[in-house]
Amino acid sequence: MSNSANDRRASAAAARNAAVGGDKKRERVMRIVGAAVVLVVVAAIIVIAVVAKNSSKTPVVTPTADPNAAIPTSVFAASSKYAFGVPFGTGTAKVPVLELWEDFQCPSCEAVETANGAGIQALATAGKVQLIYRPTTFLDKNLNNDSSARATAAWGCAIDAGKTPQYHNAIYANPPATEGAGFTNDKLLGFASDAGIEGAALDKFKTCFDAHKYLSWSANSTEAFYKSGAQGTPYALLNGKPLENAVLADKTKLDAAVAAATVGQ
Repeated sequence: MSNSANDRRASAAAARNAAVGGDKKRERVMRIVGAAVVLVVVAAIIVIAVVAKNSSKTPVVTPTADPNAAIPTSVFAASSKYAFGVPFGTGTAKVPVLELWEDFQCPSCEAVETANGAGIQALATAGKVQLIYRPTTFLDKNLNNDSSARATAAWGCAIDAGKTPQYHNAIYANPPATEGAGFTNDKLLGFASDAGIEGAALDKFKTCFDAHKYLSWSANSTEAFYKSGAQGTPYALLNGKPLENAVLADKTKLDAAVAAATVGQ
């Protein structure tokens, strides 16, 4: 009798242990399944975030050089000594020529413009130099983007609108937060308003920009940059002779250099 009771108690204990073990096993399985679900959800969120980020990026464009492509109003023709350069100011053939190669993504160019951009343009406005901006987009390759080309093309549209210095200055007043971040199309369109382009002129600017009208011009000017022997930007030439950036960025020094070059004309 006692053996039978003991057997029943042992069987009951075994059943309870089996039940507990089963519960623990189910808990382990549920934890594993739960963790797997969390991982799947996290992975899905990451994928969605990446897709959203990529979809918000400005599509990359590849400008193609074409010497017969359209150029903005007043820009030097392909056959000129200053091919594809942008003249600014009232200087005549009797004053020194100041050529300034710039890339809109160039931090050093932005530094020079901040330091003495107004002084450079003042010389041109006063007719003391023939100022020729020479745009280049070589940093697009270095930074693996197309912001310099799109910014230059946008500037071409602004040149057509009669806002050569204004749009140029608006770009340098709003540099990318970090090197390589570049400019979105929305930013470049916004700079038009900053430059004072409005009404029908703004509509024309947008049409010009959206059509990529001057992308080839940006590529043509960049080819001219490579052929010039320039090693980087900013790169300035005063009557064909290299001008140190320290002089370019200093109003007093630049004014003196221009005065000395004028005497030698």
